[in-house]
Amino acid sequence: MPRLRPLGALALWLAAAPLPATTIEIGPGDDFRGAMQNLKPGDTLILDGGTYAFSGYFALAIAGTGAQPIVIRAQTGQHPLIQYNGTDQNIVNFIGVQFLTLDGIEFSGGSRGLRFTGGNDVIVRNCHVHDTAANAISANDDGYVYARFQFVHNEIDHTGATGEGFYLGCNNDACRIHDSLVANNYIHDLNGPSITQGDGIEIKQGSYANVVRDNVIHDTGYPGITLYDVHGEGAPNRIERNLVWHSGDNGIQVTADAIVRNNLVLGAAASAFASNAVQGGSAANLVIVNNTFLMPNGNGIKLNGVSGSVTIANNAIYAPNGRAIDANGALGGIVSVANAGQGALNGVSGGFDAGGDVAADFFGASLSGMPPQNLIPRGTRLVGAADAAQLPLDDFDGHPRGTHADIGAYRANPAGIPGWVLQDGFKTLEEIFFDGFGF
Repeated sequence: MPRLRPLGALALWLAAAPLPATTIEIGPGDDFRGAMQNLKPGDTLILDGGTYAFSGYFALAIAGTGAQPIVIRAQTGQHPLIQYNGTDQNIVNFIGVQFLTLDGIEFSGGSRGLRFTGGNDVIVRNCHVHDTAANAISANDDGYVYARFQFVHNEIDHTGATGEGFYLGCNNDACRIHDSLVANNYIHDLNGPSITQGDGIEIKQGSYANVVRDNVIHDTGYPGITLYDVHGEGAPNRIERNLVWHSGDNGIQVTADAIVRNNLVLGAAASAFASNAVQGGSAANLVIVNNTFLMPNGNGIKLNGVSGSVTIANNAIYAPNGRAIDANGALGGIVSVANAGQGALNGVSGGFDAGGDVAADFFGASLSGMPPQNLIPRGTRLVGAADAAQLPLDDFDGHPRGTHADIGAYRANPAGIPGWVLQDGFKTLEEIFFDGFGF
């Protein structure tokens, strides 16, 4: 057996030196699957515009490094479409990928769209995934941990079967995703005739320290955003500055362990926000602050089986035909302060000014259940009426609140002009507080 010898200085330097990086450009007539499968740390693969059609199982098991990530992107100004012909396989199966960026690519067809089995430090941005037979993007294989994923500025639409836009983590904490970002995506039309569920963004039990931010979500079969509890695995999740309308269920549904702030829900089939006991979890460790909920029918906030602390503060809740806040369980854990709007109370006895009027309290709001809306607050019912101790640092537009102690998702401004006009499409961002996440 040969003896192992210490590496010399030159050999150590060579072992640590970055591998030579290659930039490769291909077109629809080239072997794009082979080109992807052969990528090494530091490589960039550029896809020219056109349709890359194929069928059959396709897997990528590639890994970059922190210093040399792998990038697969569209040629500047061009539009590549990777299209799976049929529904018998997923479009792309990513097996344990690390330090990989996908940028500017359209994906259509197949069963699932992009399926991740394990992996870490993955970025999917500026992509479009649509017309899949099942969910669009999944990271939910039992036994795996998904770390530091970023899904940013993607369009997701027209899925099938269970039909989730994003399906992240597993039932009963069988796998989990953590320290990840789902931000500035446009998710819509997940309620077609083949849909049996259709959540916009679903993050399962045991997943923790994730941020769901600045997404526009509408026309979903299940809630626009669904999160479970962290199951003791780590820090709470954050749901903030999202716009949801026309949900076929609750607008936002969270079991426990989350901060929910600066969101807008404009109508839902059930409640704007709900917490339900799921997979052993129950409503606890929830902070629900400075949201604006307009509910032509149904409830504003519905809490089932409260078992711990729930703070409900500074929310503008307009549910004239339902209950603004409806709670059951261990009600002593609920703190309700400085909420205002319309609707009855059940399970809480204070902290809500029910004398609101949608037309008077905002610059241009209605109970239509969809945009356009101007939800900048005006009048003394909302402006200056918040509990300053519970205020977030920013508002729905990312503007610093400073001393603006206002109820609802927006801070007040005299002109009543929002930073982004609520509409169907991507949210345009002005000022962003990333808390460690960047686009």
